[in-house]
Amino acid sequence: MKIEVSQVIDRPPAVVFRFVVVDHVRNHPRWDPKMELQQISEGPIRVGTIIRRRHTHAGAPTEGTMEVVEYEPDRTFGMVIRDGPIEMRSRMTFEPDGQGGTMIRGSVDIPAMKEPIQQKSIEESLRRMKQLIESEG
Repeated sequence: MKIEVSQVIDRPPAVVFRFVVVDHVRNHPRWDPKMELQQISEGPIRVGTIIRRRHTHAGAPTEGTMEVVEYEPDRTFGMVIRDGPIEMRSRMTFEPDGQGGTMIRGSVDIPAMKEPIQQKSIEESLRRMKQLIESEG
Protein backbone atom coordinates (compact mmCIF):
# COMPACT_ATOMS: atom_id res chain seq x y z
CA MET A 1 0.00 0.00 0.00
CA LYS A 2 1.28 3.45 -0.88
CA ILE A 3 0.20 6.84 0.47
CA GLU A 4 1.11 10.11 -1.24
CA VAL A 5 0.61 13.63 0.13
CA SER A 6 1.73 17.12 -0.86
CA GLN A 7 1.72 20.61 0.60
CA VAL A 8 2.95 24.05 -0.45
CA ILE A 9 4.94 25.76 2.30
CA ASP A 10 5.55 29.48 1.99
CA ARG A 11 9.30 29.28 2.58
CA PRO A 12 12.24 28.47 0.25
CA PRO A 13 13.35 24.84 -0.15
CA ALA A 14 16.54 25.36 1.91
CA VAL A 15 14.48 26.55 4.93
CA VAL A 16 11.95 23.72 4.61
CA PHE A 17 14.68 21.09 4.12
CA ARG A 18 16.58 22.31 7.17
CA PHE A 19 13.47 22.11 9.36
CA VAL A 20 12.24 18.75 8.06
CA VAL A 21 15.50 16.89 7.39
CA VAL A 22 18.58 18.50 8.96
CA ASP A 23 16.74 19.03 12.27
CA HIS A 24 14.52 15.94 11.83
CA VAL A 25 15.14 14.35 15.24
CA ARG A 26 14.26 17.57 17.08
CA ASN A 27 11.35 18.68 14.88
CA HIS A 28 9.52 15.46 13.90
CA PRO A 29 7.90 15.11 17.37
CA ARG A 30 6.70 18.71 17.04
CA TRP A 31 4.55 17.95 13.98
CA ASP A 32 3.79 14.40 15.15
CA PRO A 33 3.42 14.45 18.97
CA LYS A 34 2.93 10.66 19.15
CA MET A 35 6.53 10.17 17.97
CA GLU A 36 9.77 10.09 19.98
CA LEU A 37 13.11 9.98 18.14
CA GLN A 38 16.72 9.48 19.17
CA GLN A 39 19.60 9.51 16.71
CA ILE A 40 21.88 6.57 17.48
CA SER A 41 24.54 7.11 14.80
CA GLU A 42 26.96 10.01 15.12
CA GLY A 43 27.24 13.16 13.04
CA PRO A 44 24.78 15.10 10.93
CA ILE A 45 21.90 13.37 9.16
CA ARG A 46 23.10 11.75 5.93
CA VAL A 47 22.81 8.43 4.08
CA GLY A 48 23.40 5.71 6.66
CA THR A 49 22.10 7.67 9.67
CA ILE A 50 20.11 5.46 12.06
CA ILE A 51 17.38 6.90 14.28
CA ARG A 52 15.54 4.98 16.99
CA ARG A 53 11.80 5.67 17.03
CA ARG A 54 8.99 5.02 19.46
CA HIS A 55 5.39 5.97 18.73
CA THR A 56 1.87 5.42 19.94
CA HIS A 57 -0.06 5.79 16.65
CA ALA A 58 -1.82 2.47 17.19
CA GLY A 59 -2.34 3.02 20.92
CA ALA A 60 0.29 0.75 22.45
CA PRO A 61 3.91 1.93 22.12
CA THR A 62 5.74 0.60 19.05
CA GLU A 63 9.51 0.72 18.74
CA GLY A 64 11.62 0.61 15.63
CA THR A 65 14.29 2.34 13.58
CA MET A 66 14.61 4.73 10.69
CA GLU A 67 17.58 4.52 8.32
CA VAL A 68 18.38 7.32 5.90
CA VAL A 69 18.80 5.80 2.43
CA GLU A 70 18.50 8.93 0.27
CA TYR A 71 19.77 12.42 1.02
CA GLU A 72 20.23 15.22 -1.49
CA PRO A 73 20.45 18.65 0.20
CA ASP A 74 17.39 20.84 -0.37
CA ARG A 75 15.89 18.21 -2.74
CA THR A 76 15.23 14.68 -1.43
CA PHE A 77 15.09 12.64 1.77
CA GLY A 78 14.37 8.92 1.87
CA MET A 79 14.18 6.44 4.74
CA VAL A 80 13.56 2.79 5.43
CA ILE A 81 11.44 2.51 8.55
CA ARG A 82 11.25 -0.72 10.52
CA ASP A 83 8.58 -1.13 13.19
CA GLY A 84 8.93 -4.71 14.40
CA PRO A 85 8.22 -6.97 11.42
CA ILE A 86 6.78 -4.12 9.32
CA GLU A 87 9.07 -2.35 6.84
CA MET A 88 8.09 0.93 5.20
CA ARG A 89 9.79 3.21 2.72
CA SER A 90 9.32 6.94 3.09
CA ARG A 91 10.45 9.59 0.61
CA MET A 92 10.09 13.38 0.53
CA THR A 93 10.96 15.79 -2.24
CA PHE A 94 11.35 19.56 -1.94
CA GLU A 95 10.79 21.66 -5.09
CA PRO A 96 10.55 25.41 -5.62
CA ASP A 97 6.92 26.32 -6.31
CA GLY A 98 7.85 29.29 -8.56
CA GLN A 99 6.59 31.85 -6.03
CA GLY A 100 9.31 31.68 -3.37
CA GLY A 101 7.79 28.69 -1.59
CA THR A 102 8.30 24.95 -1.60
CA MET A 103 6.15 22.12 -2.87
CA ILE A 104 6.84 19.25 -0.51
CA ARG A 105 5.72 15.82 -1.70
CA GLY A 106 5.80 12.80 0.55
CA SER A 107 5.13 9.13 0.06
CA VAL A 108 5.02 6.14 2.36
CA ASP A 109 5.05 2.66 0.89
CA ILE A 110 4.09 -0.23 3.17
CA PRO A 111 4.32 -3.39 1.03
CA ALA A 112 3.06 -5.73 3.79
CA MET A 113 -0.19 -3.77 4.22
CA LYS A 114 -3.03 -4.68 1.95
CA GLU A 115 -5.74 -2.79 3.84
CA PRO A 116 -5.91 0.99 3.43
CA ILE A 117 -4.79 3.00 6.45
CA GLN A 118 -5.95 6.39 7.57
CA GLN A 119 -4.18 8.97 5.42
CA LYS A 120 -5.81 11.66 7.56
CA SER A 121 -3.14 11.54 10.30
CA ILE A 122 -0.33 11.95 7.75
CA GLU A 123 -2.13 14.91 6.17
CA GLU A 124 -2.63 16.46 9.62
CA SER A 125 1.10 16.10 10.39
CA LEU A 126 1.91 17.84 7.10
CA ARG A 127 -0.43 20.72 7.99
CA ARG A 128 1.23 21.08 11.42
CA MET A 129 4.65 21.00 9.73
CA LYS A 130 3.53 23.82 7.41
CA GLN A 131 2.26 25.91 10.34
CA LEU A 132 5.49 25.43 12.32
CA ILE A 133 7.79 26.29 9.40
CA GLU A 134 5.80 29.33 8.30
CA SER A 135 5.53 30.70 11.85
CA GLU A 136 9.24 30.20 12.65
CA GLY A 137 11.05 30.67 9.35
